[in-house]
Amino acid sequence: VQLVESGGGLLQAGGSLRLSCIGSGDTFSAYAMGWFRQAPGKEREFVAGISRTGSNPRYADSVKDRFIISRDNAKNTVYLEMNIVKPEDTAVYYCAGERTNNYSYTSLSHYAYWGQGTQVTVSS
Repeated sequence: VQLVESGGGLLQAGGSLRLSCIGSGDTFSAYAMGWFRQAPGKEREFVAGISRTGSNPRYADSVKDRFIISRDNAKNTVYLEMNIVKPEDTAVYYCAGERTNNYSYTSLSHYAYWGQGTQVTVSS
C-alpha cells in the first residue's frame, strides 16, 4: 500500500489541526494504521494507532485526551485530529500501515508501510 499524508502546517498553541493519510494500491481496510512523529534530533515516536475496523484506538500518553485517530475505509483514509496543540507537538508526522488481523499497534517495528510525512509546527 502507498500512503500519502496531508494537512500539516503552522499553527499557534491551543489550536487544532486535522491530518489525513490516504492509502492506495491495496485493500485499505486490511491494514492497521498508525501515526508517528519525529522532532528534530529525536527518534520517531508513536502517537496513535487504530485497528482495521476502527476499534481499539491507542494513544501515547503525551497526546491522550487531545488527539483523536479515526478512519474512513470507504475513503481509504485515516485521520489524526489534533486539539489543544502545544509547541512540543512540533514534528514531522508520518502515517504507517500494516496488513494484519484486527489489532492496533504502538511499535514502529510492527509497521511495514510508511508515508513521506507532513510537517506540523506549533508556535507559542
